[in-house]
Amino acid sequence: MHVILIPGFWLTADSWGPVTAAIRAAGHTPHPLTLPGLHRHDAHRVDVTLADHVADVVKVVDSLASNSDGASTKIVIVAHSGGGPIAHAVADARPSALARIIYVDTVPLPPGMPINDELPVVDGEIPLPEWSVFGDEDLVDLTDDVREHFRKIAIPQPARVASDPQELSNPERFGVPATVICCEFPSSQLQEWMVAGAPFATELAQLEDLELVDLPTGHWPQFTKPLELSTAIITALHRS
Repeated sequence: MHVILIPGFWLTADSWGPVTAAIRAAGHTPHPLTLPGLHRHDAHRVDVTLADHVADVVKVVDSLASNSDGASTKIVIVAHSGGGPIAHAVADARPSALARIIYVDTVPLPPGMPINDELPVVDGEIPLPEWSVFGDEDLVDLTDDVREHFRKIAIPQPARVASDPQELSNPERFGVPATVICCEFPSSQLQEWMVAGAPFATELAQLEDLELVDLPTGHWPQFTKPLELSTAIITALHRS
């Protein structure tokens, strides 16, 4: 099985290190991505858009599908944080190509909603903010050493990726099976938001095949609980 790993904001393919190794050890083929504008600190990223990030992942999906030599190719996307809406837009573009999307502490967002347009922008990009910008639930288990490591590897995020509205049009996206690994908020809370019709959860509520898995920790489980996250992802892959 091919497993595409989309990192969240400020992160590159390397941020998936332990998870990538575990997926490979489980017999699958991981494809951790570094999205446009995030390859270098000095990269030009002011003009990078949300559509550019979606197109970059679609290109990987198409490449894997075209190299299948006629055999059935299973492609799963694992997406963390801001990568979740990107994965959902890929499902909108290529629903029949995906066996599952695994959302890591993130959800698919509805049309017109930006990923996060409240983060502080500096000259067209978003550096990793001070920790005080995040909620306490985000920072659970994020020790001083982990925070130092995170800040050392963080690359500024293209601002338009965070602020561009989500564009979706294909109802077949709702048929792609999904797993949400719930970290900073438990699955029970997410279910309450879905029932209450919270705007950010309306797409989630329409998915036809959805499972919720609890992994209590902060917003960056690939750093705080990599073993547990790897196990949860591999378990979901076995259902794909």
